Amino acid sequence: MTKTNPFESAMEQLARAGEKLSAISKQPSAVKNLLEALQFPQRIVDVYIPVVMDNGSQKIFHGYRVQYNNFRGPYKGGTRFHLQVSEDEVKALAFWMVMKLAVVDVPYGGGKGGVIVDPRTLSQGELERMTRSYARAIAPVIGPTVDIPGPDVNTNETIMYWMADEYRRWKLGSLDDGKKEEKLWAVTTGKPLDHGGSQGRHDATATGALFVFEKLMSKLGLKKGATIAIQGYGNAGYFMAKFLHTAGFRIIAVSDSKGGVYVHEGIDPEATMKCKMDKGTVAGCYCKGSVCDMRFGRTIGPEELLALPVDVLIPAALENAINKDNADRIQAKAIFEMANGPTTPEADEILAKKGIPVIPDILTNAGGVTVSYFEWKQNMDGTHWTEKEVREKLKKVMEKATGEVWDTSVKLKTTMRTAAFVVGLERILKADTV
Repeated sequence: MTKTNPFESAMEQLARAGEKLSAISKQPSAVKNLLEALQFPQRIVDVYIPVVMDNGSQKIFHGYRVQYNNFRGPYKGGTRFHLQVSEDEVKALAFWMVMKLAVVDVPYGGGKGGVIVDPRTLSQGELERMTRSYARAIAPVIGPTVDIPGPDVNTNETIMYWMADEYRRWKLGSLDDGKKEEKLWAVTTGKPLDHGGSQGRHDATATGALFVFEKLMSKLGLKKGATIAIQGYGNAGYFMAKFLHTAGFRIIAVSDSKGGVYVHEGIDPEATMKCKMDKGTVAGCYCKGSVCDMRFGRTIGPEELLALPVDVLIPAALENAINKDNADRIQAKAIFEMANGPTTPEADEILAKKGIPVIPDILTNAGGVTVSYFEWKQNMDGTHWTEKEVREKLKKVMEKATGEVWDTSVKLKTTMRTAAFVVGLERILKADTV
């Protein structure tokens, strides 16, 4: 398979949207300046982290924090622990975060972080020491009003707590006693509830995606009972499967990095996740109802899943899953992106020619960062919202953004992705800083 540079893909998406915006804008010079500014991150932090391993040896880990653009507010973005982390990947993810936050009109800029590591190879103690070392290395450039890291691939509420706690310890060394812990926990989001986390954060990405899905169902000709295939069965993929299953849709295939399953009658998402936790993969989890039995289905690979003749395909794994090598084989009637950057620009062109609408990541998966903003706001204000309040506020944000992107797509006669970028760029222009 051809390897695609995610940052080059991101810049191609920007260029396409910029061309559309330039053609309709009454501020062509401002648009030109903004497009030039968005081709480069404002800061790249490159760190090497020494960590003492359990056997007494020392290992050096390589990490990044990219602060892409803060025209609309403090930098905000997840922290990824994965062997595929690279500078270009983190730059792309940080750029997409800029656009995502502008699309849903959350007053943040975009950033992203990552460490090149497979956390599954570390003990709990090694993982904590590495996380705290990374947090301390980037501590001088983050803060509740500067840059607010959150969770991403292979990071969770425990890791976010360790990062916030390490930042707090570092910061307290430079503060007067009277200022001690004032709002310092707001430096990260995705924390446990008992350390400043928000209700509704654990399934926020899927909840937001569900609101987008429901808003667009009739426009895309989707009805209950429609078939769904989900590539990626982590947090986002699992909760989306669970929500759609409950809403009356048929999840006929799911996969993870090790394999997948196809069950024509539809899987039970909860039983499948329980099976995955036991086996370490969904491969072999043919879970119809509460029973997992191979008579119900067959094993498939992630690539085969992408080509299934389903009503909706949901890529919820890593970037570049849908590319020029496999886009022509896709038979889905619509694609809802839950991963960041799962579709390359070349694949976008192929899908557009096939008449397959792609609901873009910068809209579909924005629920997670929106609720992260809610968490930050509660931390800063000293308030606590109920799960019902969080859900109601999230629904309002996602439905408004979805309507704006759809209307822009129709008005400009362009794809949903380009329309989403245009909506975001127009908001950044209003920041009046370029």
